[in-house]
Amino acid sequence: MTCIVGLEEDGVVYIGGDSAGVDSGWGLTVRADEKVFIRERSGDPWIFGFCGSFRMGQLLRYTLELPEPETGDDLYEFMVTKFVDAVRFCLTNGGALYSKNGREEGGTFLVGYRGQLFCVEEDMQVGRSVAPFVAIGCGDHLATGAMHALHGYDTSPKKKITAALKAAEQYSAGVRGPFVILDSSGKPARPKAAPRP
Repeated sequence: MTCIVGLEEDGVVYIGGDSAGVDSGWGLTVRADEKVFIRERSGDPWIFGFCGSFRMGQLLRYTLELPEPETGDDLYEFMVTKFVDAVRFCLTNGGALYSKNGREEGGTFLVGYRGQLFCVEEDMQVGRSVAPFVAIGCGDHLATGAMHALHGYDTSPKKKITAALKAAEQYSAGVRGPFVILDSSGKPARPKAAPRP
């Protein structure tokens, strides 16, 4: 249960997420450990936002060995092959990749690298949307609709993502602020959550 929103704009990737930790009985904990974070390798920032298992997010944040593309590598091919291989190894060793119906399943997360936004699904497929934005988690349709409505408006990427997360928080029981929004230049922005009754 969560909402993560990603946006590509002018060579920068922005990812924002909520702070809800929701159990199977809809019990809620507002988590201090953030679902959105930045890693670096050789001066290149990688920006992540995950939904589902916090264990998966912890492994991506602290133990994933980020691969480095070789000169001339196609970025999408690199993500589908070398990056996913590194993720599979990390999640398997950390106990967060499972075999279900004869195939491996992990969790879903967004990753931004070298100005491009990718969505890695539970079965480790790597997707790229034709739209410059994508959302995942239980609030994904609400946030995607908000991003679609705001697309083309002259407002900052972080304001668009904030509006999308607020829409998801307002209409989904599994989404809760505070929100964390980062961009691939490494500058955090932490808008206030919508007021609660």
